[in-house]
Amino acid sequence: MTSPLMRAVGDSRSGRRGLAMAFAFLLFAGTSLPVRAADDDPYSATVKVDASSDVIGKARDAARLDGQRRALTALAERRSGGSGAVKLPKLDDKAITDMVASFEVANERMSAVRYVADVTFHFLPDEVDRVLQKAGIGVAGEAGVSSGKPLVVIPVYQSGATAVLWDDPNPWRDAWAQRPPAASGAPSAGTGAVQFAVPLGDAGDIAVIDAAKARAGNAAALAKIAQQNGGDEAIVALAALSGTADKPGALEVTVRRYRAGQPVDVHIDAITANPGEPREAFYRRAVAAIAADIEGGWKKGPVAGYDQQGSLTAIMPITGLDDWIRVRERLAALPAIRKLALVALSLQEATIEIEYVGSVDQLKASLAGSNLDLVRGDPAGQQTWRLARSGAPAAR
Repeated sequence: MTSPLMRAVGDSRSGRRGLAMAFAFLLFAGTSLPVRAADDDPYSATVKVDASSDVIGKARDAARLDGQRRALTALAERRSGGSGAVKLPKLDDKAITDMVASFEVANERMSAVRYVADVTFHFLPDEVDRVLQKAGIGVAGEAGVSSGKPLVVIPVYQSGATAVLWDDPNPWRDAWAQRPPAASGAPSAGTGAVQFAVPLGDAGDIAVIDAAKARAGNAAALAKIAQQNGGDEAIVALAALSGTADKPGALEVTVRRYRAGQPVDVHIDAITANPGEPREAFYRRAVAAIAADIEGGWKKGPVAGYDQQGSLTAIMPITGLDDWIRVRERLAALPAIRKLALVALSLQEATIEIEYVGSVDQLKASLAGSNLDLVRGDPAGQQTWRLARSGAPAAR
């Protein structure tokens, strides 16, 4: 029996339009999270979008670009105290898109020529504050890290293909747990004191989150673990080991910051072991360096190579819609990937555009950590790549 989806794929022009309509929500879901009121996040704003075009994809894109610009203006006015219209610096669409951490869609309606929806845009706090500062716009006081609530640190340790949180050995978590309490009160860059809280890993913590959920950025788990430990924000500090457990060579640390379970910032740093440095001393020094970077607002630049960025198109074999959703979540959790866009989707494969930081080799290494291989899809040198699960054939 042929499914309705297969019939839509098999049809010609009307089939293609039907498939595009069927997957229109997925194009948004690739970068969005469950709908949540803007009041929950001081760096978000909800706007109604309405755009028309001869092609539904163009109408949707135009609505998003106009919506994110109006949302940023509304956010700036709110954060300045609502004293009147604000004048932001001249920003092009790409600059504003780069400021968006995620967005959510509600009340979505579309036809062949028109797209209407309510869209909540969540912006990156540091980027918004930087734009407001450049425009000379004062920010009305709001509770934040300086309110006295701690940043809850989730120290995930990766050695080879194994990532652990509560399981032993986890020298990264041990070093965070042993960090002197007095040091956690060090002043941050003019915002008060940053306090760090490391969960004990008791039965309550273990029931809420594990290494896999932390790496994937599970919103409910991160919000819950932060709340259980007295905070509003959680920091997933993923330390990937180079070298051996007994003789570590370096740690590449990816720090993802979440507020109410939603991602707001990501930084990557590297700490290299000194010759003859004891293992425990190295981990303590790495923790001190990362904590100082967090407290200082990450004034130090990222690890070499991560100032680069690029994009590529890749084809990923899938076994169905559920499989694609799982793969999308794995990709979205990788720190090297800034943005995912679904270009085409069928029952057998997904074509995606990936925007990433770093080099292609660094992207490949990041994907390999999630058991995904990135290879050239055409030996003739075309720009299309293929993604395959490790151990599976990369191309047919």
